[in-house]
Amino acid sequence: MTQTAHPSGRPDPAQPDAFDPRSCVLALDVGGTSMKGALVDAERRVRTRRSFPTPVAAGPQAVIDQIGTAFQTLAADAPGLGLDAPAAAGLAVPGIVDEARGVAVTAANIGWHDAPLVTVLTKRLGIPVALGHDVRAGGLAENVLGAGAGASDSLFIALGTGIAASLIVDGRPLVAGGYAGEVGHVIVEPDGEPCPCGARGCLERVASAAAVARRYSERSGRTVSGAADVAALVQAGDEDARAVWDEAVSALVTVLHTAVTLLGSEVVIVGGGLAEAEDLLLAPLAEQLDKRLTFQRHPRVVRATLGDQAGCLGAALLAERLIDRAPVH
Repeated sequence: MTQTAHPSGRPDPAQPDAFDPRSCVLALDVGGTSMKGALVDAERRVRTRRSFPTPVAAGPQAVIDQIGTAFQTLAADAPGLGLDAPAAAGLAVPGIVDEARGVAVTAANIGWHDAPLVTVLTKRLGIPVALGHDVRAGGLAENVLGAGAGASDSLFIALGTGIAASLIVDGRPLVAGGYAGEVGHVIVEPDGEPCPCGARGCLERVASAAAVARRYSERSGRTVSGAADVAALVQAGDEDARAVWDEAVSALVTVLHTAVTLLGSEVVIVGGGLAEAEDLLLAPLAEQLDKRLTFQRHPRVVRATLGDQAGCLGAALLAERLIDRAPVH
């Protein structure tokens, strides 16, 4: 028996002895254009990575079929790596996900509704399958293996084209039937822009990477390719860029203040494309949040460390929980 390990390869003293070192799990993180897959061994080392296209245009059933094919392709790598056949599989998908029932309730960018993914894939693969939400899986990985390691209460917020959060409370992911963590649809501007969700002034319309780029172009009349361009303009002293950036930071602080007050998070982990601005975002975010909090717990604000592999690693952790071993937390 060997001890579980951090991505660095160092043993993780917080974890018990692992299962058979030849054992492994399958992990797959499904996105709107591609799927990130991995074969992860008993020491949580990624032994192989593969990418697969997501055939959205071919319909929801084609996506499900591709997920099964991806898992089987990954499983076929195990013997050549000196590993036993995979003991379980973990799947992270976008949208509203009911982990307890193993059902993908809905996902606008894929098109499925109440897809019984766990039932279908368990039958196809012949091993247990765990289903999770992509952002919640990423937050779990950051909490166990990444920037939030050791924290019992953490909030992971992904700032990309949209905004969503993963909430760990007392060492357990907060799921709420698949509806927890939709912070991108907290209203920060009651009379603000219409949101595709049906509301107005949602956080996503102000502080997502897509919103920052769009709002700058609308304000300045100058087109930019993305939020990274706006960040560069802030550093160059562009007043329109600074105004848009400050509005985004202020909206994020408002939502994080509410979340931390409700949940008592000890660490806020910021991930996604907008987090690449690093101190331009994290420093004012941490400073303003700290000033606004009074009696509440004052969390550390840190950048996510696992990058675009967080969802896949989180899926592997979900698969681990199906094996006869101690829970992740």
